[in-house]
Amino acid sequence: MALPKSMRLKGHRTFDYIYKNSLRYQGKLMTFRIARSNPKILISHNNFDSLNNFKIAIAISKKFSKKAVVRNKIRRMLQDCLLKNFSQENNHKPYWLLVNLKAGDFYNDKIKLLEEFQHLIFKSGLSK
Repeated sequence: MALPKSMRLKGHRTFDYIYKNSLRYQGKLMTFRIARSNPKILISHNNFDSLNNFKIAIAISKKFSKKAVVRNKIRRMLQDCLLKNFSQENNHKPYWLLVNLKAGDFYNDKIKLLEEFQHLIFKSGLSK
């Protein structure tokens, strides 16, 4: 199950804003960056519904894996984990989340990835 379009972040100005104005939660395998939402940035993308809701982007570089199939599989796995642990009441929190996976040869160990992802979700206060 993929993330609804209303929950996805896009645009280089959005990512620039998150890098400059975010709190960082760091793990061994990934980094969470959480910033207050700034709906003015998204207006140019013609996404007027749910401008102030929670949004997420999962960035996986080519250093992680050269194969797009592997990167997309990991992205979908993390999105499913987020949707399972994410309560609907948190959708109205005006935050943007950027998840960056660190480069390494650990993508075969999905259990470690999911454990750290869930740990950082709880640590950041996004889930109960």
